[in-house]
Amino acid sequence: MKFLFDLGGVFFDWDPNHFFKDIILDTKEREYFLSNICNDEWNIKQDSGRAIIEAENELIHIYPQYINEIRMYYKNHRKMIKGIFNISIDLLRDLKSKEFECYVLSNWSAETFEGMIEDYPFLKNFDGILISGACNLIKPDKKIYELAIKKFNLRPNQTVFIDDKLENIKAAKDLGFKTIHLLNPKKIKDAVGIYLN
Repeated sequence: MKFLFDLGGVFFDWDPNHFFKDIILDTKEREYFLSNICNDEWNIKQDSGRAIIEAENELIHIYPQYINEIRMYYKNHRKMIKGIFNISIDLLRDLKSKEFECYVLSNWSAETFEGMIEDYPFLKNFDGILISGACNLIKPDKKIYELAIKKFNLRPNQTVFIDDKLENIKAAKDLGFKTIHLLNPKKIKDAVGIYLN
């Protein structure tokens, strides 16, 4: 058995609100900004390889009144990480101690992922990391799963894919992966344990 992990929601507690709650103090305005301007739909384009400067310029043209906040978004990407889920890191170390191969398949901007391995040394425990922004593909597109299969020499029916987003889980299932839809990181050990017995 091999294991293929997402990062956000599995190892990292990442949320733009963690940073912007101290920048845009009015709750309704902050919700508007993160839902309509620097939102998931916009962010996912950078996760699939678009340059941050291009993304910023696109929004600044439309919302010039938010120029400062837009430019703050990616400059403060690390501050949107509230913390890490130690229970997941413990599991990773346990799996590696038992000689299971563990890999990463994550939607993440290549620009903001730069330096992450140095800042979060537990990432060195993985046997390989595939970041969406580096290959211009993104989950749940089956092409990125197929790239992971080839890159990491995976057999889907002998690989457990762990992700917090249902659409990514469905795409993995369609390709034959065993899956864990992780809604609560505290339950990761029990969820993975099913595949170790």
